[in-house]
Amino acid sequence: MSNNLTTQQKLATNWRWWICSLLFLATTINYLDRQVLSLTWKDFIAVDFHWTDADYGMITATFSIFYAIISLFAGKFIDSMGTKKGYIWAIIIWSLGACLHAGCGWVTMHIENIGSIEELRAVEAGTKLALSISTISVWLFLACRMILATGEAGNFPAAIKVTAEYFPKKDRAFATSIFNAGASVGALAAPLTIPVLANAMGWEMAFIIIGAVGFVWAILWAVFYNKPSESKFVSLSELDYIQQDNNAPIEQVDAVPSSDREQANDALKIPFIKCFTYRQTWAFIVGKLLTDGVWWFLLFWAPAYFSELGYPTTTFMGQILIFILYAIVTFVSIGGGYLPKFFVEKKGMEPYSGRMLAMLIFAFFPIFAMFAQPLADISVWWPCIIIGLAGAGHQAWSANLYSTIGDMFPKSAIASITGIGTMFGGLCSFFINLGCGNLFTYAEQQGSAFTFFGVEGKPAGYMMIFCYCAVAYLLAWFIMKALVPKYKPIKE
Repeated sequence: MSNNLTTQQKLATNWRWWICSLLFLATTINYLDRQVLSLTWKDFIAVDFHWTDADYGMITATFSIFYAIISLFAGKFIDSMGTKKGYIWAIIIWSLGACLHAGCGWVTMHIENIGSIEELRAVEAGTKLALSISTISVWLFLACRMILATGEAGNFPAAIKVTAEYFPKKDRAFATSIFNAGASVGALAAPLTIPVLANAMGWEMAFIIIGAVGFVWAILWAVFYNKPSESKFVSLSELDYIQQDNNAPIEQVDAVPSSDREQANDALKIPFIKCFTYRQTWAFIVGKLLTDGVWWFLLFWAPAYFSELGYPTTTFMGQILIFILYAIVTFVSIGGGYLPKFFVEKKGMEPYSGRMLAMLIFAFFPIFAMFAQPLADISVWWPCIIIGLAGAGHQAWSANLYSTIGDMFPKSAIASITGIGTMFGGLCSFFINLGCGNLFTYAEQQGSAFTFFGVEGKPAGYMMIFCYCAVAYLLAWFIMKALVPKYKPIKE
């Protein structure tokens, strides 16, 4: 009996990390689904539908603004529905939306009475029929992106809430950096899988195969997830570790049933509107508003950027460049979650101070982005490495930024605050993506007449965006520090 108990304790002790691995997998799937379009539009879809940069920019911008709007309510939905049911609904909706992209070509051909894909591609660019095809297909993709955005908006509110449920404060940034690395791994796996699928089976099957993976994850989540106090995989010793931030003395904690302890910890309920009255909320909003668009720019436009440099995703070199870029993001960013843990455990700092110091360090990484375009003339590997470091800085920043919510707010409000901040981050992404599409189209049309910092034409447009990426994080950090200079949790 005692041997069985010992075995059970060993299996249960690390269950929180198994849950973290499921969050990592969900985030990987999330970004794979999001990346299918960015890796197929330039070299596959635009060929069929006569898209311009402005068309693609409008699609990504609309996705961003819709994602932003839904995020405002997604967090509240997760808080009210609970992380188990809420997460399942989220991934089923976004997986369905991802798969539906595959039907856009068929519907466009049906509306225009075009009998085959060869006939579609044979339509002469610039004709009235080509414009009609472009317009119809853009609207169809917009509809699918809205469904995708509706589901994906629930991913981070749910994941951050689960992290707060399963990890003490000192471990949350590290746990967040691990599951948040799924964004990088998804982007890392994307160029090695999506163009291959599109080449071999058509871009439609790329959407269907990648989208279907989410349904498998939903089954795993339904089977294995429960709150720590309700999970058969979590031992009492692990539960005590998870709940170590509770204020009750340890003698009292041991005397109280674990379910009662968790309920007491979540007792404080904050009305949704009241969330906007706290400086802590606005600090998180600023952190998302000024920086999220940088990550989405890198995510949505990096493949097109390398294509402009002569390395499209249809080539092996183009795929390797994207792979190396996100390999840098993945491995460097994980250290961003460990750094505050080091500051807390080794340097004796309290979690919020350690987190803010780590964020300041990583805010310097994107500064190098302003050199990406000038150095591209020397070698394409320079922008690859520089953009990778900028992306790593963002992911490390993001992992710590999300964890500040758990530092300041009760668990009952975490998903709501996450959703609010994500909405403002989506607004930043909307303006950047919409601006990029129109800026790049305009700069290309103007040619040498359009200059910025000595760079001409379309490259000058990229140079402008890279310069914003360079300064966004430091600006956000100083505003956040001014709003919340030191640790101040919400108590009423």
